[in-house]
Amino acid sequence: MFKKAKWIWVDERNAPNTYGEFYDAFQWNGEKTVCRISCDGDYTLYVNGQYVESNQYGDYEWYKSVDTVDVTPYLKKGENSVAVLVWYFGEDTQRYLKANAGLIYEVEENGQLIAASDENTLSRYSRGYQNGGTKTLTPQLGFSYVYDANKEDGWLKGELQGFTPSVLADKHCNFVSRPNQKLKLLAPKKGKLLEEKNGKLFVFDLGEETVGLFSFKFQAKTQQTLLISYGEDLENGRVRRIIPPRDFSVEYIAKEGKNEYVNYMLRFGCRYIQIESEDEISIEHVSLIPQIYPTAVKSFTAKTAQDQAIYDLCVRSLQLCMMEHYVDCPWREQCLYAFDSRNQMLCGYYAFEDGNFEYVRSNLLLMSKDKYPSGLMAICYPCGADLTIPSFSLYYTLSVLEYTRYSKDLTLAKEVFSRIQKYLDAVLARMNNGLLYRFEGEENWNFYDWSQYSEGTLHGRDVVIPDAQLNILTVMALRCLKELCALAGLQYPYGNVDVELAENILKNFYNKEKKVLSVTVNGSEYVELVNALAVSYGLISGTEAEIICEKLTNGELLSCSLSMKCFTYDALLKVNEEKYREWILADIRKNYQKMLDSGATATWETIDGAIAFEHAGSLCHGWTAIPIYYFNRLGV
Repeated sequence: MFKKAKWIWVDERNAPNTYGEFYDAFQWNGEKTVCRISCDGDYTLYVNGQYVESNQYGDYEWYKSVDTVDVTPYLKKGENSVAVLVWYFGEDTQRYLKANAGLIYEVEENGQLIAASDENTLSRYSRGYQNGGTKTLTPQLGFSYVYDANKEDGWLKGELQGFTPSVLADKHCNFVSRPNQKLKLLAPKKGKLLEEKNGKLFVFDLGEETVGLFSFKFQAKTQQTLLISYGEDLENGRVRRIIPPRDFSVEYIAKEGKNEYVNYMLRFGCRYIQIESEDEISIEHVSLIPQIYPTAVKSFTAKTAQDQAIYDLCVRSLQLCMMEHYVDCPWREQCLYAFDSRNQMLCGYYAFEDGNFEYVRSNLLLMSKDKYPSGLMAICYPCGADLTIPSFSLYYTLSVLEYTRYSKDLTLAKEVFSRIQKYLDAVLARMNNGLLYRFEGEENWNFYDWSQYSEGTLHGRDVVIPDAQLNILTVMALRCLKELCALAGLQYPYGNVDVELAENILKNFYNKEKKVLSVTVNGSEYVELVNALAVSYGLISGTEAEIICEKLTNGELLSCSLSMKCFTYDALLKVNEEKYREWILADIRKNYQKMLDSGATATWETIDGAIAFEHAGSLCHGWTAIPIYYFNRLGV
């Protein structure tokens, strides 16, 4: 991937939350020129002082992504410069696996190297950004930042005060070309001023949920610190900055006079931005520069205005939740989860012109590169947190099967087959007396849904007993793998385990008198998700399945959350599409009209909206975009 370039850093330390600045000069003769670049953390690339590109693909040391950027339009005959700002995270989160700091790059003109990172590359720690310390935004997002405009200088244009030769970084990576496209920056979306108080408090409304890069321009009479908060909704006219343990804010230390600033690395997912200053300031604009994944939306025309509004809301949510990889919610996490992304993938096959196959494949491949020590999948990818949701490892097989069905691409199944086996082996190791038992240990979150009897205990210890949800999902994964093997010409390795397990599930969880499955053996916890899954994946059929479908629609079972309704709808359609078509559509319309009536501009995480999870419910979450699939399937 690189011909001569070496991994470099400012010094031999690997201090968390630090910003390195790197500068190199070269001669250009006028031919097409590209820059290949990779880093640990995130980067912003400048050529001749002009912004060119940013945002490292989330990856692993053994699967290290390299961006190839065409820099020709930014060059001039003669001497040119390349400057790179690198933000090294340095602490594990749910979207970053800690590794040593480093930057590597090459500039190549018509096949000839004209610049490359090595010990001669000049570097320093940033003067504008505070290095080390600072608070975290959320446990998932990691560090916030503090930027001091008074310490700005002309380093981007070659004024190299404090720069010294770099040191070689201790990094040994397996490089791959970036597996999908770079995000596209759109025109800045300016916030509308909702309130100003004494020139010191400003609340701006972007008009809709937006994901992008923070930018603002203002005049300050004095040097002072500004607190910049962002959020998805307002409480008493103010952004809800602190929702423990989260603090949705960054700091900017203004210089006297004109201030203009853009952060090209940390994305805000929000609708509202609040600025609080120590002294009076005059703001020209507060904006987000939207970033979107470049895929075309497929035309869809519903028969009613209501259905069209719901459909458009869902498509917009999908777009907002596509960064370098799928994210669950842009506001507080920006993480890739196996189940959340499954719903996003399925909907994307219908929502986008090309089926979004390249993007889907890149996500599934990235998940397969995870090396969580238990054999299960980590909770997110890449991820440094010692945490897993065992059930999500089982959904991965479903996602790979659905991708193979829609794309007709058999190569991915073959590439990830051994990883699927590893996940299934880790789950099947829980088998005792013909049933699978819940996982023990604080690192194992026995989560299935945001509903009663399905939430598990985060960072806690659940009673280690058989659980119908884990057992049924394992049957699902085994049957998905069986079909996947048939499609891809692979040898299915598990014999009749799915049949035997299904029989044991019915013996232990099915109440013949009530004609319904419980969560625990001979229990009385009758939940929608368990019974919907049992019908969807063939554990229950015939008259018994018809009875369960009646219970799914008449309120007898404890309801599941919006994201899991897909399995309820699948069960109903499997048993009697003609009978349940209108019930499904009515259920979708009821839930999503509630969002529209509340002024939603994206689909909510749960039907409770912002008040969920002690007022941390997201108002933009890709896993609830499922009406796209059912509207297409049912032809609304």
